Amino acid sequence: MNDIQKLKEKAKWVKAETLKIHKLAPESRIASSLSDIETFVALYYGGILNYDPQNVFSQDRDRFIVSKGHGAVSMYPILADLGFFAKEELENVGQKDSFLCVIPDTAVPGFETINGSLGHGLGVACGVAIALKRKNLDSKVYVLCGDGELNEGAVWEGVMFAACHKLDNLVFIVDNNQISMLGYQKDIMALDPLDSKFKAFGWETASVDGHDIEQLISALTLFKTNDNNRPKALIANTRKGNGVEGLQDHPMSHVMTLKPDRIDEILEKMK
Repeated sequence: MNDIQKLKEKAKWVKAETLKIHKLAPESRIASSLSDIETFVALYYGGILNYDPQNVFSQDRDRFIVSKGHGAVSMYPILADLGFFAKEELENVGQKDSFLCVIPDTAVPGFETINGSLGHGLGVACGVAIALKRKNLDSKVYVLCGDGELNEGAVWEGVMFAACHKLDNLVFIVDNNQISMLGYQKDIMALDPLDSKFKAFGWETASVDGHDIEQLISALTLFKTNDNNRPKALIANTRKGNGVEGLQDHPMSHVMTLKPDRIDEILEKMK
């Protein structure tokens, strides 16, 4: 089995674990958490992020800010697998007294920020990126946001700030799954051509299939090694509710839940 095939198998495992979490905590946003799995796998297993599970606040770590916190329970299996916390904790997600809530925060080892209102992640990341530069540290800052977040004006303030201050240590990943909370993004606030918008602000951009781990790693590796005074934007074209019939691409998938027997059926087919 080659490395990419191993990563595909890892993504399949993360998907199964994410579905189990949704069964345990049905208030979790399952569709949003399925669209970004390959991005998480590429970052953590593909040699992109520099991290140390035994020293989560290491000065040398790369910072990963998950702006779309509602879609991040799929990171829990990865963090547990890598040793940020015990795997047994996955059985308590969303339960009383568990630090693994359905929307993660800094109580979870490996999460850098508290995720409040959507649209703030990039602004926070800009502050972190400029601070790292002023300290002459080589660490990178990665941000994951949903395409619906781009409706927020604060995001575009961050886009302009990052370009103005030449934050080439900043990588902004857009989970472009085409669906916001209450419908298709194109009917709420059309974003295309998205890559052209970032280019117009002076960003280096790339667009990939967000479910193709090889494409994700290739683009992120290039960004990581290219210090050219320009921030980077990776548009990961994904499908909300990826791979789940009746959920994938449904205009209301953001707020839909799966019944326990349906989850069991999906998991059985995945074996």
